[in-house]
Amino acid sequence: MDKTIEGPDGLPRCRWCAAAPEFLAYHDREWGFPVADDRRLFEKLCLESFQSGLSWRTILAKRENFRVAFEGFDVDKVAAFTEADVARLLQDSGIVRHRGKIEAVINNAKRAREMVEREGSLAAYFWRHEPDPATLAEPQTVSTCPDSVALSKDLKKRGWAFVGPTTVYAFMQAMGLVNDHALGCVQRAEAERARAVFTRPL
Repeated sequence: MDKTIEGPDGLPRCRWCAAAPEFLAYHDREWGFPVADDRRLFEKLCLESFQSGLSWRTILAKRENFRVAFEGFDVDKVAAFTEADVARLLQDSGIVRHRGKIEAVINNAKRAREMVEREGSLAAYFWRHEPDPATLAEPQTVSTCPDSVALSKDLKKRGWAFVGPTTVYAFMQAMGLVNDHALGCVQRAEAERARAVFTRPL
């Protein structure tokens, strides 16, 4: 099946972005474009973990609620959350009320602080796991890659939770470590241009 569909401007885009009205802006402005901001990287990995078993539409619709609930995904603030915060979040109908995933975000914030101390930044760590584009499968044909498997394994070794290879690969796609826009998608070239001028964090 063709992986593109005509967008509202007549140009081809990844077929998935037509599945919901809110997907178009996310597809055109965010998905696949490189990110070096630690807070955005942490937020996205957390949201991908919440998506596990659910649809991205569910998470995207609640994204602003998640940001409020988790203090803008400020690592230091979330790392200080207590059991009282878990109880509060379990009553928050604006987010996904899953104890394991909520506790994983708090745990991962603590692990993220350790990583920043050890690696300098989350961005520096994650971008060291950028796959060689030549080794990747055709866009949107796989849900993991060897690099996402390796990154997932290393994160788990460091104590992170809810970071399986599929979750990590979705994170890599979204944050521009992988340009997985369909070959005919108008945004593929835009994402590639952004990746070409992007300064990889050290």
